[in-house]
Amino acid sequence: MGGRDTEVVLLDENGIRCDGRKIDEPRRIMIKAGVLKNANGSAYIEFGDNKILAGVYGPRDVHPKHMSNTDTGILRCRYHMQPFSVTERKNPAPSRREIEISKVIKEALEPAVMLDKFPRTAVDVFIEVLQADGGSRCAALDAASVALADAGIPMRDMVSACAAGKVADTIVLDVNNEEDQAGQADMPVGYMPNLEKITLLQLDGVLTPEEYKKCVQTGIDGCKLVYEIQKKALTDKYFAGGNE
Repeated sequence: MGGRDTEVVLLDENGIRCDGRKIDEPRRIMIKAGVLKNANGSAYIEFGDNKILAGVYGPRDVHPKHMSNTDTGILRCRYHMQPFSVTERKNPAPSRREIEISKVIKEALEPAVMLDKFPRTAVDVFIEVLQADGGSRCAALDAASVALADAGIPMRDMVSACAAGKVADTIVLDVNNEEDQAGQADMPVGYMPNLEKITLLQLDGVLTPEEYKKCVQTGIDGCKLVYEIQKKALTDKYFAGGNE
């Protein structure tokens, strides 16, 4: 299945994946809120081997002034991968992929943030990928959402994100790097659980209509699992004195 020098068995006869997980099992997820002193809000996430930091600044004045909107606030997101985040050193300059993911995350967060509450201002979300391992856009979105909540930005709900995909003709939850490279489809999903609203849905690969429906539902189920971890990160900070 791997198509490389060593054959990667993505799914064995017992339904166990290449990293030992069952088909409906996410990777280990750890989120910590309020990790940066100088940001208005921040979060750190480990999602599998992804390690990502998010910092939020604002609402603050928009510069240059003509970029501001008299009716609503604006949300700006920057997703950036550190040169050491991948095995081959990455050029520090923003790549087309980083620009695209920055836009995707911004558009996924906008329905959640009550931007009309603070016109003429901007909320800036900075996301730094320290280590990348498949599904980094979902992990980044999860961290950004917690950082916005930590900053006290008015939100309709947090956005939770988790990818589903198709591996060895099977729909699985939370696609890892090997499955992303050698699998058949990858579907990042962003979801607001309380409002039951999808804010991000992308598909790389080919699915039948039945597989598509199952993949969306699997992604949503993953988002609901992530949502509980996001909420715990905030309660740990605000109700347990910031201690683990």
